[in-house]
Amino acid sequence: MNDGSPAFRAHVVDGVCRFRSADGPTRFLSTGFDGGVRVADAAYNLTVPEGWDDAGRRDLRAYVDGRIGAVGFGEETETDGHAGNAPALLTGVDQRHARVARLDGATALATAGVSNPAALPVPGGEAAADAGSLGTDATTPTGTVNLLVGSDRALAPGALANLVAVVAEAKAATLLATVGFPGTTSDAVVVGCPARSDPEDEPAPFSGSATPVGSAVRACVREAVRASLVSRYGADLEDAPETVAAAEHGVVTDRSATVSTPVEPDPSTAG
Repeated sequence: MNDGSPAFRAHVVDGVCRFRSADGPTRFLSTGFDGGVRVADAAYNLTVPEGWDDAGRRDLRAYVDGRIGAVGFGEETETDGHAGNAPALLTGVDQRHARVARLDGATALATAGVSNPAALPVPGGEAAADAGSLGTDATTPTGTVNLLVGSDRALAPGALANLVAVVAEAKAATLLATVGFPGTTSDAVVVGCPARSDPEDEPAPFSGSATPVGSAVRACVREAVRASLVSRYGADLEDAPETVAAAEHGVVTDRSATVSTPVEPDPSTAG
């Protein structure tokens, strides 16, 4: 375990941000292009250059590994058995707008851009954005809100998975309160905790908003997202798009789904 200093630290070189624990390998869960659970020495957030998507489909893993190696981060982890396994997120937001927030063993790193907002009007509620849809390729990282979140406390598998929901909820609440959209078309999350826990410190079984872990993560996500938005769009967010139509790209989900109630199974057909 660490000596009380924050375990997760962030470093940026040439548009590549490394999110790494000083305590050793981390169990990450990613919603990115190569998402899932894996043990790795770090997670990464990469800024892609303007026009990057014009080249069409590419091997994203090879691209990421090449960028990580080019700035020297990959060389630092070649001999520890976890190189080439690092989860990574892509964004069009420059890493100079990355912000880190820490509280009670939780760390959140955010890069926030809303040039491709995804609005979800709720019937009977206040409109989050103007009606009408502007099509966009959801894989194009024109804006994107990326979050890399670490817990110094080891988490049970279900608690680590639930942390994705905690992060997404905090992100949506923050964005709605600041720019009026719950997210963008390409948001992604990576959450992580120690891969090896102290035998005297059992993994936390839960990570909901009422737990110490969940509460700290929610606060960190809120502060990091807002700080990144302010860095990019100004202190009063005056440069952020006010509507989907005013944004470079974006979508409004204005379709209606059919609602029903569960029914009791037919005893003659129940398996």
